Amino acid sequence: MPEQTLTMYDSLFSLHTGPQLAVENQIIRVPLQELHPFHDHPFHVKDDADMEATVDSIKRKGVLVPGIVRIRPAGGYELVAGHRRKRGSELAGKTDMPVIVMDLDDDDATIIMVDTNIQRTDLLPSEKAYAYKMRLDAMKRKAGRSKDNQIHKRSDQILAELSGESRNTIQRYIRLTELIPELLDLVDAKKIQMIAGSDISYLQKSEQTRLLILIKEHSIYPNGEQAVRLKEYSRQGQVSDSVMRSVMLQAEKVS
Repeated sequence: MPEQTLTMYDSLFSLHTGPQLAVENQIIRVPLQELHPFHDHPFHVKDDADMEATVDSIKRKGVLVPGIVRIRPAGGYELVAGHRRKRGSELAGKTDMPVIVMDLDDDDATIIMVDTNIQRTDLLPSEKAYAYKMRLDAMKRKAGRSKDNQIHKRSDQILAELSGESRNTIQRYIRLTELIPELLDLVDAKKIQMIAGSDISYLQKSEQTRLLILIKEHSIYPNGEQAVRLKEYSRQGQVSDSVMRSVMLQAEKVS
């Protein structure tokens, strides 16, 4: 979300300060301790070079673009957009930040949360995977509740048009959410390519665990061809230890 001045919101929102105000569609300043992360937020907030630049900007000019929040039943606010700005504010020594309070149901909040982050160029495959899954699930639920008979497109087709990625690519990313965490980490580390990872995700969890053991024992990683073979063997119920070892040792020879 590009940095802009608060003045662009003046015609739409009013600026308030002070304690929590249950005022929707207005900009208020909220203590940082009252801002809670979005449930199952899929995007990492890292203290990296980009964060250093954000901190420097906040020190010099403050938070120029308000976050988006909704009121938490348990108290305070749930951040929908602005997790990096909150962290930057903490590191910059600030005690509060401007936010826009919105009345959002879970699905609308999820869609906004994903859309304000998904265009970042530094996203890991795991971040895209869970973000696309969350957004697609939200879109399907909204479509199921819609009374608009003109809705004919599949949700993944709509998401493809919005994201600029193909339906197949989006589905491959979503498949990554079926990987055990250790294999997903290897995809993030580029030890396993995303397409190979999506094929491996079709293996049963117990099969993935055995594959991980082989990877650690031999320091080899399945390429696309081996991943397809393992997927097919798993579909046929034939992923024995000897079969998996044979496939992976062939990968070692190829490398």
